[in-house]
Amino acid sequence: MKNYWLIPTLCVVAALGCGRSDEKKQGAGTEKPVFSLAWSEYPSWSVFGVAHEQGILDGREGEFGPVEEKWGVDIVLKEADYDTCLTLYGSKSVDAACITNMDALAPSLGRDSVAVMPTSTSVGADACIAVGLADLDALQGKPTYGLEKSVSQYAFERCLEKAGKNPKEYPFRNMDPAAAATAMQTGQENIQSIMVWNPFVLQTLRTKDGSKVLFDSSAIPEEIIDMVVVGRDSLDKPGGRKFARAVADAFYQVNALLADPNEGDATLVALGAKFSSLGLEDMRKVVEQTRFYKTPEAALALFEGKTFRDETMPKVVDFCATHGIVERKPTVGFDDPKAQVDFDTSILKEIQTAAWDADSGSPGGAAASRPPAANAAR
Repeated sequence: MKNYWLIPTLCVVAALGCGRSDEKKQGAGTEKPVFSLAWSEYPSWSVFGVAHEQGILDGREGEFGPVEEKWGVDIVLKEADYDTCLTLYGSKSVDAACITNMDALAPSLGRDSVAVMPTSTSVGADACIAVGLADLDALQGKPTYGLEKSVSQYAFERCLEKAGKNPKEYPFRNMDPAAAATAMQTGQENIQSIMVWNPFVLQTLRTKDGSKVLFDSSAIPEEIIDMVVVGRDSLDKPGGRKFARAVADAFYQVNALLADPNEGDATLVALGAKFSSLGLEDMRKVVEQTRFYKTPEAALALFEGKTFRDETMPKVVDFCATHGIVERKPTVGFDDPKAQVDFDTSILKEIQTAAWDADSGSPGGAAASRPPAANAAR
């Protein structure tokens, strides 16, 4: 299993929201089923860390935020690097994980998996950056460095295909993305082309004179999908569907804050603190290039779309099979409980038809579900 994001985590979930114990609700003998979600630093997944800090959900076993009270579940947030999240999920050590559509395939061979919601898509966040190369013709035959058997290589080859080029004529060499970005930024002579993602893209373009983007993932919109995936075994447990609804509810509440003219900048700064300590201006660029699925309607438009079902996912599965990322092709379905990877729309529809506050744009109303102290603290 190859890592998509290798950015080291800033802190453990247990340290989040220190000093907010007055806002926590202890179990007081009330039994709620416990479920766990593993997440790593990436813009739309760091939302769950912000949800904890904002008091939308608690994220610690035995203590409950308003979303957990609302849905009657106890959610444990587990922050880790991306590879660890994949391992935790594949070994059934967590109930759910934040992973990409591509990386959901391999674990499904041993654990039937349900994609309950997309969180974002890369539309420029993954880019091929070059120094001293004018165009794709100049790049032909020269190595590009990035993480093999990952979203980076997928984006590299697909963007070349979209440009009418043969990927076989453009060698891709394995290198840790942080190392590749550093090599280009410091002028390492043999590194003329790299394929990396944010924040490495922003950092390299800012640091290295003469660097430029040859192409990026905006050429393949809605092919690289960041998601929340729940094990079928966990979803079928008592309270499993309520857990999935609660996760979606928390996600959309933070998106409502991001869209709020009074709360948006502060929430984006909080998100940046979770994602590589980026400031407001950088984060504005980041969320342009990593487009969030901000509402259930936007999420459903993807999962129910003919292009995603009939073209995108078959391409992704074929890529993983031909590049040795999966031992064999898993079965992929849409609202199909028999599929090893099931893109299920029912949770989104249940959230969509829940009590909806038109002003907040969030199930049940973000203001109603967030403790007053969380608003006051901002």
